[in-house]
Parts: sequence; structure tokens; C-alpha cells
Amino acid sequence: MAKTEQIILPSFLRRVLKAYALKAIIRAQGCELSRIGRSRNWQLKATHEQISRVIELIEEANEDSWLWLAKHLKACRQTLTHQHLLAIARKRSNITINELMALTDCTVAQARKVLDELEWQDE
Repeated sequence: MAKTEQIILPSFLRRVLKAYALKAIIRAQGCELSRIGRSRNWQLKATHEQISRVIELIEEANEDSWLWLAKHLKACRQTLTHQHLLAIARKRSNITINELMALTDCTVAQARKVLDELEWQDE
């Protein structure tokens, strides 16, 4: 089971235009988005894969006011453990080093180690 991350989004509604559309995109990915009490801060609960997909969709949307959220999510996203990287690489049998790095924001060394380990397990 994938680990759920919790990310605080300060002044979420005040920073974005077309917030209804952005909230719909986030929730369509299976993420949980909720307001924290009566404050203007919001909380996002999502897995690493869901966060990555939300970042991709925000960047594809060409809405300038949403880009701060993509940047904030990239900064807050926790790095994956070696076991998580292995699980992601196993799901995609022919993944390359560059694809793994782009998908997970891991380093070259981490991606090579994971793919080498998978290659040796197959033999």
C-alpha cells in the first residue's frame, strides 16, 4: 500500500484563479483536499504517484496562477525510499534511467542502483 503524504497549502484559494477547476483536477486523481478548520489554509492528502500526476496536470494546464502549487508540491514531496523506487520500476518493466528519474525525482545513482538490482534479479 502506498504511503499517503500530507501537505499544507497556505492561502490556497487566495492564490489561484479558477479554484473550482483546480480542485476538480486534484480530486479526480484520488487525492483528498480539505480546508483546515476556518483558516484559509488547506490540506492535501495523496500518494507520491498522485502528487506527481497533479504536478503534471497543473503544468499542462497553462494557468499561471496554478504554477505556485506545482512548485510547492515539488518542494514538499518526500523523497522515495529504495523499496518504493523498486516497486515503481517493477510496475514498468522497460523503464529507463531517465524515465525513472523524471517520474520520481530520484538521482542518477539511485535510478542506476534500482535498475541494476532488477536486472540481476531477473537472471
